[in-house]
Amino acid sequence: MTICLTLLCAIAGDDTSEAIFDDDALSERGLSEADATGAALPRYSVAVRAPSTRCAQTAHALALETTLEPALRDFDYGKWRGRTAAEVAATDPYGFSAWLTDPDATPHGGESVRQLCQRIMHWLNSLPPDMDRALAITEPAVIRAALVHALSAPVRAFWHLKVPPLSTVSFTSCAGRWHVRLGRVTL
Repeated sequence: MTICLTLLCAIAGDDTSEAIFDDDALSERGLSEADATGAALPRYSVAVRAPSTRCAQTAHALALETTLEPALRDFDYGKWRGRTAAEVAATDPYGFSAWLTDPDATPHGGESVRQLCQRIMHWLNSLPPDMDRALAITEPAVIRAALVHALSAPVRAFWHLKVPPLSTVSFTSCAGRWHVRLGRVTL
């Protein structure tokens, strides 16, 4: 049996401000980009999304009916939620540095990189073996974690993977081995 799964990175929030450790609504520009992308998407037999507002709005802009998948949620940022990366780096430079270099660090009291990677590994391993042409709209961190698992990469590779908004990564599992294809929806 074969699993064919495409992960689509949700549009980021307002790209005129610094990234925030939180679930922010899409900008008008992001909504327009997602709307234009919807027409270019192939048809999928199953479509799921992470529980964030950002993923819900991306799915809506893509005109997709999706099912909520809690396992695809973003990091638990703990006490850093709602703060910018610059604020965290200024007030907790050691903790911020540890989080970016040690996959087991949880200076924010939330989820470590390793815990996120394990959560996504378990989700991928729980997919039905006959899942065909499925789409998941999710966060960049979730896609990074899926790539770490599919490529059998060390968890330390997590921060070296860049996942731009509206990029896609297709995963195919055959006989228990994952194959990865990077892409972007062509407008």
